[in-house]
Amino acid sequence: MVAPVTDRGHHRASEGEEVKTLKDLLAEGVAGRKVLVRADLNVPLDGDKITDDGRIRAALPTIQSLVDAGAKVFVASHLGRPKGEPDPEFSLKPVAHRLGELLKLPIVVAIDTVGKSAQAASETVTDGSVTVLENVRFDARETSKDDAERAAFAAELAALVGPDGAFVSDGFGVVHRKQASVYDIAQVLPAYAGGLVLAELEVLRKLTGPDAEKPYAVVLGGSKVSDKLAVIEALLPKVDYIIVGGGMCFTFLAALGHGIGNSLLQEEMIETCKQLIAAHGPKIHLPVDVVVADKFDAAAETRIVPATQIPDGWLGLDIGPASVEKFAALLGEARTVFWNGPMGVFELAPFANGTRGLAEAIAKSTAYSVVGGGDSAAAVRQLGIPEDGFSHISTGGGASLEYLEGKDLPGVTVLEAK
Repeated sequence: MVAPVTDRGHHRASEGEEVKTLKDLLAEGVAGRKVLVRADLNVPLDGDKITDDGRIRAALPTIQSLVDAGAKVFVASHLGRPKGEPDPEFSLKPVAHRLGELLKLPIVVAIDTVGKSAQAASETVTDGSVTVLENVRFDARETSKDDAERAAFAAELAALVGPDGAFVSDGFGVVHRKQASVYDIAQVLPAYAGGLVLAELEVLRKLTGPDAEKPYAVVLGGSKVSDKLAVIEALLPKVDYIIVGGGMCFTFLAALGHGIGNSLLQEEMIETCKQLIAAHGPKIHLPVDVVVADKFDAAAETRIVPATQIPDGWLGLDIGPASVEKFAALLGEARTVFWNGPMGVFELAPFANGTRGLAEAIAKSTAYSVVGGGDSAAAVRQLGIPEDGFSHISTGGGASLEYLEGKDLPGVTVLEAK
């Protein structure tokens, strides 16, 4: 993974705009000061066991640099989608424990976000310490659509670090959200872009800029065409080919008139897929074979069939070996690759080979390769693909896609406005 960029001062976050960075804050001096870091520690859990700590590891360099400089660090993050109130299922306690293991530091864990526990921690913290606040989404104001409610929550967060405090935005996975701990807090405290956010933006500019090397391949998987339509439309004019797998490929196959059995289908997107194929057909590459099953189950009966001959009553759950070979050949020619979304239900062993084969092909290529976060990043780690085979593994799938679509990211634009 590309190391976070922390070795620069004012940094262009988007064309023509500059933001203050972590280096600026460190140059000002943080010894004895309280610093609120918005990280993205939204890791997958099985009970209280973390199944992939990639996002925690990605947050380490910024937190460590502040600790080393003597700051009193407060870490804010969300986990999952609680309903605006405390829920033990989404507590950050296991995450804080893992963060302490990785930092090799005792971690203070507040049992609330801005309540008595957090306030007590604020009064007793020492230099070079780390306090993890409880899940910010336990407070409904974090995600409120009401500006005043979010601003009130942000003010309470800011009070924890006091008038001499600072805010570091380092949760790239949430910068596309207009939320209190991402957006509003940056209007209350002196705000700085963390190293992870800078690194992610640098990668995305490389993917969207005029200097992206050709051939340029985009690999898209996942379940729904509608989730990726905007990025498909934005990138088609810029890239040489788009490889489509995952559940979304079956809507494209249906648009070509092929039967897809019981495979995932977005009927409302068939006409859109027809239009995309008509306008950009040579650039769009679909599977030539698929792994089908008689039911959605790891113990299901499976077959490999041509993508144009899916039997009635069966459902496609992965791309087949001929598709992997076809896609690997295209990727072997590429100089730039962006991948977002698995090729099949990789969590179930019978349907993991397509994602594994594609990931291995990208890792073996000489292209500048970016894995677009989310399920793709989890697949790389779960399937044991060496991470150093990729130029960058993003921590923010949704944020990456919105940037590639050309949308403003509120958590970035608020830093530019400071």
